[in-house]
Amino acid sequence: MEHNEIALEAQVSRKVMAARLAVGLVQGLLLYWLYAAGRDVAWPATAPYLMVPLLAVLLILPVLLVSSLGHLAPRQAVVWLLAALAVLLVLALHDVWRGVNNDPLLGDWNDKPVFSPSMLLVFFSCVFFFIAHALVLAGAQDGKRIASYNTYFEVAWKLAIQLLFSAFFVGALFLVLHMGATLFMLVKLNFLHKLLENSWFNVPVICTAFSCAMHVTDVRPSIVRGIRTLLLLLMSWILPVAVVLVTGFLCTLPFTGLTALWETRHATSVLLFTAAVLLVLINAAFQNGQAIVALPLRVGARTAAILILPVIMVGIYALGLRVMQYGWTADRVTAAACLLVASSYAIGYLWAAYQYDTWLQPLAVVNIFTSFLVLAVLLALFTPIADPARIGVHSQMARLAKGKIVAAKFDFRYLRFEGGRYGQAALEELKRSTGPDAALLQREAAAVQALDLKQRWRPPVRSTAPVSVVANMTVWPAGAQLPASFVAQKWEAMQDDRKPDCLTSKDGKCDAFILDVGGDGKQEVLLVANSYGSQGRLFAAGADGNWTVAATMSYRDTACKQVIEKLRKGEFNLADRPYKDLNVGGHRVEFEISATPEDECSKIK
Repeated sequence: MEHNEIALEAQVSRKVMAARLAVGLVQGLLLYWLYAAGRDVAWPATAPYLMVPLLAVLLILPVLLVSSLGHLAPRQAVVWLLAALAVLLVLALHDVWRGVNNDPLLGDWNDKPVFSPSMLLVFFSCVFFFIAHALVLAGAQDGKRIASYNTYFEVAWKLAIQLLFSAFFVGALFLVLHMGATLFMLVKLNFLHKLLENSWFNVPVICTAFSCAMHVTDVRPSIVRGIRTLLLLLMSWILPVAVVLVTGFLCTLPFTGLTALWETRHATSVLLFTAAVLLVLINAAFQNGQAIVALPLRVGARTAAILILPVIMVGIYALGLRVMQYGWTADRVTAAACLLVASSYAIGYLWAAYQYDTWLQPLAVVNIFTSFLVLAVLLALFTPIADPARIGVHSQMARLAKGKIVAAKFDFRYLRFEGGRYGQAALEELKRSTGPDAALLQREAAAVQALDLKQRWRPPVRSTAPVSVVANMTVWPAGAQLPASFVAQKWEAMQDDRKPDCLTSKDGKCDAFILDVGGDGKQEVLLVANSYGSQGRLFAAGADGNWTVAATMSYRDTACKQVIEKLRKGEFNLADRPYKDLNVGGHRVEFEISATPEDECSKIK
C-alpha cells in the first residue's frame, strides 16, 4: 500500500498541480463570462442552443479533467473526456429542445429570457458523471474494463470525500475572506468588502480554490482513507437504529392500513428516501467486503438488506394507485425510474442476505451491475428515449380521449408548463378538437397558451383590463350574492399584496363565503383561492365603505379538505375563542392554540 502511495505522489507532481490550478482558473473565467452574459442578457445568454451546452460543459467537464490528471494516461484522458463531452452535449441540447425548464440554474434577470440548464439536469448530470468517472478511474487503475470491487470501493469513496472536502474548503476560504473584510471595515477600509461583492472575483476564486483542494486531497490518500474509515464506522452504527425504525413502521401497516399513507401525497418519495438511507448504511458496514464487522452490525446489515424490498413494494403500490387515478406525469415517470433502480437493489440485496455462508459478498456484484443500470436509466430519462414530459403528456391526452377525465376538469396548465414541446403540440391538437366538448377544449387550450406566465406556480401578471369579480367567484351558500359595494370596488388600485388573484386576474378563482363573523348583522366575505397552499382572507367593509383584509385564515385550515367542504355546505357556527385576547396598551395579543394541522383536521367528521 505504501508503495502505491509513493508512486501516486510521484505521479501527481508539481506540473500536475500547476495544470489543475490552470484548469480551475480558466473554468472560473469562462463561467464568469457566461454569468455576466446572463446578467446583462447578452450573447450567448440569449442563444439557448449555445448557452445551455456551454454552461453544462463548463460546470462538469473541468472537474473531470482535474480529477483525471495524474490518474489517466493522456490517451485515456482524451478518450474519456471526449466521450463525456459528447454525452453532456446530448443531454444539454435535449434539455433545450424539449422546452421544459421551470427551474433554470441562472433564472431570469429583469424579466428577460436567460437560457441555462435546468436544475434537474445539472443535479442528475453530476450523479451520472460521478458514477461514470469512478468506473473509468477504477478500470484504468486495474487495467480492465470491469475492475475489482475493492478498486471501485476505494476510487468511489475517495472521489466522494474529495468533492465533499473541496466544497468545504471553498466555503471555509470565503468565510475567512469575509472575516477579513469585516476586520478592515472596523478601521474604515472597505476595499476587501467591495472586492467580495464582485462576481469577476468570486467565480474564478471559487473554481481555482476547488481545483486546489482536489489536488491537496489527491496527494494525501492516506488522510482521505482515514477520514473515509472514520466516516463509514460512524455511519455503520446508525444502521441498527434505522433497522428498528423501519421494522416498526412496516409492522404497523397491517394495523393502521395504507389509507393514511396515501393521503400524504408524498409517500413514494419518503419510501424511496428510506430505501436510499438503508442502502447507504448497509454499504457503510459492508465497505469492500473485507472489513471486520461487529456482530450487531452484521445482523443489522443482513436485516436491512431484507427490509428494502417491502419498503420498495409499498412505494410501487403507492405510485401505482396515483397512476391509475390520475395517469402518468413527469414526476411520476421520474419516481418510477427511481423505483426501478431501487427494485434492482432490493432484489439483489435480498439474494445476498440469504447467502448465509458469506458476509453479504454478493453485494459487490449487485452494486457494480446496478451502477451501470443507473447510467442507462439516467440516459433514457434525459433523452427522447424515456423523456418524462413526453410520457406524461401522452398519458394525460389518452385519459382525456378515453373519457377517464372530463374536459372540464382536465389540467390544461400541465400541458403548457410541464409538457414542453410535447405539451404545446397537444394544446394545438386540442384547439382542433371535434366532438361534444370541442368548444370547451378549444377555448381552454387557447386560454392557457395566452397566459402571461413563465412558470406554472408563479403569480400571474396583473392585468390592466377590467376583471369580472363575479365570474371569478363561486359564492357560498348557494344562491347568495356578493355585496354590491364589494363587486364595485376598484381592486386593482388596492395596495395590499394579501389580496387573492381572483380580485385582479381573470385566471384567478376563489370560493367566496358570505359570513357575519362579527355577529353585528354586517356581511363579511371570506375568500379562499382554489390554488393549493393559499391562505383565506376575510374582507370587511370600513366606515368609508372600502373593503379591506380584516383577518387571515391559516394555511393549515385552507389545506384541510374537510374544512372547506363543511364551509360550502354551511355546516358551521360561530364559536368564542378558548382564551380571550390581551389588551396591552391598546395592542391586542392573541393566543394561538398549540396543535398540529393533522391533529386538527383529523377531528373533523
